[in-house]
Amino acid sequence: MAFENILVVCVGNICRSPMAEALLKQRFPEKNIDSAGVGALVGHGADDAAIKVMQEEQNIDITNHVAKQIDEKLAQKADLIFTMSEGQNKWIEERWPFCRGKTFKLGHWNGKDIADPYKHEISAFQTAYQDIVTGIEEWEDKIS
Repeated sequence: MAFENILVVCVGNICRSPMAEALLKQRFPEKNIDSAGVGALVGHGADDAAIKVMQEEQNIDITNHVAKQIDEKLAQKADLIFTMSEGQNKWIEERWPFCRGKTFKLGHWNGKDIADPYKHEISAFQTAYQDIVTGIEEWEDKIS
């Protein structure tokens, strides 16, 4: 199965999912990649610390990111939905049962949840960044 439309989900859509979205876009420029939150801070930009980590680690600019809430339309469009935790998988699958079988944790292959760095020090963002990179690497051969 080809995964052309990939949706990355976290809670606020200002820290983890924008970083993951940007990294996936860099790695898979031919795919449609989007991000959203289960409790999005709608209309907010990416967190300053997330912007800083992405700039320093990858020279990727995520300053234009605007947070949005996941909805049924986004869930339907996605061939693959990446979350940061088991709780987010359940939240999505309970609302939209058709998402079962296409919703996975980004850390699925190493059994890891990617901790929310929101309102923590920069090191928490660096850890989240590393966990996201690892998750993407472990999914790479399944996505491409």
